[in-house]
Amino acid sequence: MYGYESSDEHQPVTWFRGHPVYAAHLIVVGFVASMLVTTFFALFKIDPLLDWLTFTSAEVLKGQIWRVFTYGLVNPPRLQFAIDMAMIVWFGREVERFLGRRPFFMLYAGLYLLSPLLFTAIGPWRSLSLAGETGAFALFIAFATLYPSVPLLFNILAQWMALILFGLFSLMALAARDGVGLLSLWVTSGFAFGFVRFQQGRFNLPTLSFLRPKPKLRLVPDLEPTKKPASADRDKASAMAEVDALLDKIARSGISSLTAKERAKLDAAAQVTKRRR
Repeated sequence: MYGYESSDEHQPVTWFRGHPVYAAHLIVVGFVASMLVTTFFALFKIDPLLDWLTFTSAEVLKGQIWRVFTYGLVNPPRLQFAIDMAMIVWFGREVERFLGRRPFFMLYAGLYLLSPLLFTAIGPWRSLSLAGETGAFALFIAFATLYPSVPLLFNILAQWMALILFGLFSLMALAARDGVGLLSLWVTSGFAFGFVRFQQGRFNLPTLSFLRPKPKLRLVPDLEPTKKPASADRDKASAMAEVDALLDKIARSGISSLTAKERAKLDAAAQVTKRRR
C-alpha cells in the first residue's frame, strides 16, 4: 500500500530554490504567516479584530461557522509555538513520508477540526473557546505509532517518549483544572493513533450489520452428480482382472493351488460382492 515512493503522493508539493517543499512544510508556512499577522495586529493595537477568528462555541451555535476553521490563525509569538512548528516539520514530514500527501492532509484536517467540532457539540451545556494552532503533539503521537522503536532524546524509544509526554500533559491539565485542554489532548491523540492504525490495516472501522440489506434467496439448479475419477475406474478394473485370473487358476488346478496371499485376495473380493448385494 505504501511502496510507491515514486508516485505523486510521496513527491514534493513544489520546489523552492532547489529544495523540496512538502505538505508538512506548507502547514508550517501557513502558521508562521498567521503568527506574523497576529503580531502585526497586536503592534498596531488592532488585535480586537482577531476576536472574529477565535473559536467560541456560543458564537458558532449562533451561526458563525467560520470560527471552526479560523481559530488556528490566531498565534501570538511564543516559545511553545516555535517548538510546535519544529515538531510539525520533523515528525509531520516522517508521517507524510509513510502515509502519502493525501492521507497526511486528511490526518491533519481531522486533528484541526476535531476539537472545535467536539466543543460545538458540548456548547449547549457549556460554552467553550479555542484559539491558536493545534496538532503538533498529535502528529508526534502518529510518528510514535508508526516508528515506536526509534530512539529519541537520551535514547528513549519513541513509544515511551509519547507515553511519558502524554501522561505529563494530562497531569498538567488536571493540576490546572483545564478540562478543555485535557479533552482536546485526549481526543486528538486518540484520533492520531487510530488513524495511523487504520492506514496500516491493523484497525478496521466497526460495521453496522443491521443496515446491510439481506441477500435475496434464489433457486439454484441441482448439481450434476460428480463423476468418479478415472483412476478409481482403473483400480476397479485391475482388481476385477486379478479376481478373474484367480478363478481361471482354480478352474485349471483346483482351489488348493492358491497361495495364502491369493486366497486372501479372493476372500476380500467375495466380501465386497456380498456387501453390494
